[in-house]
Amino acid sequence: MENETVSRNFIENIIDKDLAEGVYDCVHTRFPPEPNGYLHIGHAKSILLNYGLAQKYNGKFNMRFDDTNPTKEKEEFVESIKEDIQWLGADWEDRLYFASDYFQQMYEAALKLIDKGKAYVCDLSSEEIREYRGTLKEPGKESPFRNRSVEENRKLFQEMKEGKYQDGEKVLRAKIDMASPNMNMRDPVIYRVAHMEHHRTGDQWCIYPMYDFAHPIEDAIEGITHSICTLEFEDHRPLYDWVVQELEYPVPPKQIEFAKLYLTNVVTGKRYIKKLVEEGIVDGWDDPRLVSIAALRRRGFTPESIKMFVDLCGVSKANSSVDYAMLEYCIREDLKLKRPRMMAVLDPVKLIIDNYPEDQIEYLDAPNNLENEELGSRKIPFGRELYIERDDFMENPPKKYFRLFPGNEVRLMNAYFVKCESFVKDENGVVTEIHCTYDPETKCGSGFTGRKVKGTIHWVPAQEAKQVKVRLYENIIDEEKGVYNEDGSLNLNPNSLKEVTAYVEPMLAEAKAFESFQFVRNGYFCVDFRDSEENAPVFNRIVSLKSSFKLPKK
Repeated sequence: MENETVSRNFIENIIDKDLAEGVYDCVHTRFPPEPNGYLHIGHAKSILLNYGLAQKYNGKFNMRFDDTNPTKEKEEFVESIKEDIQWLGADWEDRLYFASDYFQQMYEAALKLIDKGKAYVCDLSSEEIREYRGTLKEPGKESPFRNRSVEENRKLFQEMKEGKYQDGEKVLRAKIDMASPNMNMRDPVIYRVAHMEHHRTGDQWCIYPMYDFAHPIEDAIEGITHSICTLEFEDHRPLYDWVVQELEYPVPPKQIEFAKLYLTNVVTGKRYIKKLVEEGIVDGWDDPRLVSIAALRRRGFTPESIKMFVDLCGVSKANSSVDYAMLEYCIREDLKLKRPRMMAVLDPVKLIIDNYPEDQIEYLDAPNNLENEELGSRKIPFGRELYIERDDFMENPPKKYFRLFPGNEVRLMNAYFVKCESFVKDENGVVTEIHCTYDPETKCGSGFTGRKVKGTIHWVPAQEAKQVKVRLYENIIDEEKGVYNEDGSLNLNPNSLKEVTAYVEPMLAEAKAFESFQFVRNGYFCVDFRDSEENAPVFNRIVSLKSSFKLPKK
């Protein structure tokens, strides 16, 4: 972490104080995404934080779509977000809401502000509104339409609703203070004309509320007590409070800001991901090289690993960045005791045991996980011809290379000692066969103590092994160059995806979508739910086995 966490519990401290002082008698939180894209790992922090607070205080948690901007919103995004949140384990029970449920109440709230002399219809263009707004050093200028009568504002606003004006022709603005040091309080726009189809209300409305006006109303209507949001809304808090105060809600919600979760060397911006999808660089918003929640799920991350990651990051008031390696650490920690360790050969070369009976197949015992006996064991077929990893053999090895080379003996995992006697190359000098002899006295589990070997290698039986497609993922970003070029484009890693044909233990051919395994010495892999077929799984590498990452000392 680049910045020290101020307090893991500063939000809980605020809530404790509110409950003790009787400001609220319960805790009610919400997660309010705009359905304009897929959620990413940063959203997971907000989901789990809001849901976790409701759980901790025996309160309630709402799911609400902030669908006030129909230009970018789609039903596809609504469904993906619901699926992500349910997968993470956040249960909204029967409290699924949409901002569009409240359009009539928001319209009436705007009329109430007009009647109080706190809102007016303005004819300035968006460019003129910007000019009139002033700067951080200079106060803004009042709109020439600021002092319209209540009656005129009511009439004009009604006509906006009835569709008598074009997009951008008129807006409704809050009447606050054009000299406020906070730019958000300089008569912000709270309603705009927008003649467009809404994914839920169709063409029922041609005026839509702005987020800063809609959001506090939604919170107040739903009885939200603590509106937890990210730091970029800190300067918007005075406007949030102004809206709920002027609309005279009896128990106004309280906005609390926390720092966003930033991951190093990843792409989270929706416009960048959209471009990657449209250009075919990735195969969708859930491409396993991305860090959308859907992509992490497809790659094989678990809800438990995401929760562990969010917990390790903590809750802070200071912006900070977290190394992606921490997320990888969490999935390794979660899977290492849960998943069976199977044998798979990703870059195969044939190994022939010349003194093993040609037609014999025997079934050897193999533990499913040496660190967790409760996962039991399995039988694996063993025969004369096997596949091993190509880099487990070298013709001229360096010092301290303990795997196969001419004259050396190694153990075949869960099987026998074999000694390399010879090898065969093709016309290009590529090794195609390795010939060995085995010692039948050295069967694994036999108690053999005659001699020791320094190397153990994994294998699969050539005759019974199943061919599968395996995808080896690396970061989609070229980490040495950073995420962005000077022109704002992405620094993409041309080697972010490598597909290989691998040989795996026979039972892995029956693996189902989302099932995950450790492939001995190769990493953790998950069955891709999109491209796998029955008895033909496609495996995505979730994460490699080793990392230099260490948890920071507390």
